[in-house]
Amino acid sequence: MSTTTTRITVTAVAAALGVTTLAACGSSDDTSSSGTPSKTVTLVSHDSFAASPAVLKEFTKQTGYTVKVLKSGDAGAALNQEILTKGSPRGDVFFGVDNTLLSRALDNGLFQSYTAKGLDQVSADVQLDAEKHRVTPIDSGDICVNYDKKYFADHKIAVPQSFDDLVKPEYKNLLVTENAATSSPGLGFLLGTTAQYGDGGWETYWKKLKANGVKVVDGWEQAYNEEFSGSAGGKKAKGERPLVVSYASSPPVEVLYAKPQPKTAPTGVATGTCFRQIEFAGLLDGAKNTAGGKALIDFLVSKAFQEDMPLNMFVDPVAKDAKVPALFTQFGAKVTDPKTVAPDTIAKNRDQWVKSWSSLVLK
Repeated sequence: MSTTTTRITVTAVAAALGVTTLAACGSSDDTSSSGTPSKTVTLVSHDSFAASPAVLKEFTKQTGYTVKVLKSGDAGAALNQEILTKGSPRGDVFFGVDNTLLSRALDNGLFQSYTAKGLDQVSADVQLDAEKHRVTPIDSGDICVNYDKKYFADHKIAVPQSFDDLVKPEYKNLLVTENAATSSPGLGFLLGTTAQYGDGGWETYWKKLKANGVKVVDGWEQAYNEEFSGSAGGKKAKGERPLVVSYASSPPVEVLYAKPQPKTAPTGVATGTCFRQIEFAGLLDGAKNTAGGKALIDFLVSKAFQEDMPLNMFVDPVAKDAKVPALFTQFGAKVTDPKTVAPDTIAKNRDQWVKSWSSLVLK
């Protein structure tokens, strides 16, 4: 997973958002060279982390701590770097480990236990480490097949809504997905099929999907911005696939950054093909500024940060009291029954599933 492609926002909105992290001066130690407590707290994350400068300034105003964000590539690469520096971490808090990689982080003992203030506002179903509180849930999102509305209207073909639909003859050669061995959405889509069809059944399904002309590319950027005919990037690249594995939050992106903004999103979501992703933050074992780290985790689940996330990272807040922007709810898909797989089940089977998938689909 060291080359995992992370969430849609890496390429779709980074340029539009500009620099959203605050570069902080000074040490991230608990104490400075003068012996006074450090006022810098370092957040280690993947490249998709984004927050409004005003919100980070609000954290500083509330706590006295300045946030320094250390971006470390995609989620898999960032996690691997923390495993390599275990016990002597590069920062105080790690954000971005999700439920597909959670067992790897916990098995390596990366985090200290900490029960965040405000956790009572977080839904119990996303608290996957509720007994030990080594990680705190921060956001959730759904990996789903997206479709090009114009293509299906022009060709008078019904839009696929389920995994079963994707293997039907009318959708032959229409779907592009990402490599499950190198891409986070690709892995999520694979996990969705294991949840849907179970042991053995998912392999039969992928044989059918391959026979129906599914195209596999290395990562999300290529799939969504080059191969998919419905995205702004795909239109420029003359993409020919009207179905792509992406996110339930992809349609709002297509609206928000279009000029002029359309009244309806050009893309839609097949809500019967979704796998639920949950992202967590944790206080790193060996953190030099544990007090600042705890304060930052508290802030990440606070209403201020939770309400800032949807139009910065295009994810759903986990805090029940957080309001979601109208644009996000209007154009994003509401997924009521996403597929899920328990972290311990992922831990036991992930490598073998990916190996079997690679043998079935890539050869």
